[in-house]
Amino acid sequence: MNETEQLLEQVTDRAHNSAHGHGRPLPAPLGSGEITQAEGILGFALPPLLTALYTRVGDGGFGPECGLLSLSETLRSYEAHRASGWRWPEGVLPIADFGCTMYACVDCRSETAQVLLFDPSLGEPDLAWSVDTPSLAGWLRGWLDGTAWFCEESGLGEECDLELEPWADFRSRI
Repeated sequence: MNETEQLLEQVTDRAHNSAHGHGRPLPAPLGSGEITQAEGILGFALPPLLTALYTRVGDGGFGPECGLLSLSETLRSYEAHRASGWRWPEGVLPIADFGCTMYACVDCRSETAQVLLFDPSLGEPDLAWSVDTPSLAGWLRGWLDGTAWFCEESGLGEECDLELEPWADFRSRI
């Protein structure tokens, strides 16, 4: 079993255990046709790991904070952000709502599917984007082992002052 398969197995176990603990069922996984349809709407492909999460684990509802958005919520959020006054970079999908207008987003053009943090409360568009984690796999591992900044187990809590690296590619992608 390769690293990706092991990660998917761990995410699946945690997602199912969390869903049962909260008394709500995990949304059913999507079919490949639903992914293809979404990619047609977006005009770009989803990273393989994100596709696997949606088709093998479930259509959102698991993961950090309130969990991954469902694919339909992701599409709506992407379109809403692109239509808003913010200059939204192409190929960047919001995947998790962290509240207070903050979103975890996946850069679908990055080979590693890096995870970006969008925080418009910082004012300027250039300041609103930072690199949360260099890869979607690393972001998921941080959630699984409790070391990510957004995990209660990390000890950083809500008072933490994040010093994330600004996303250098923002200007070239708008």
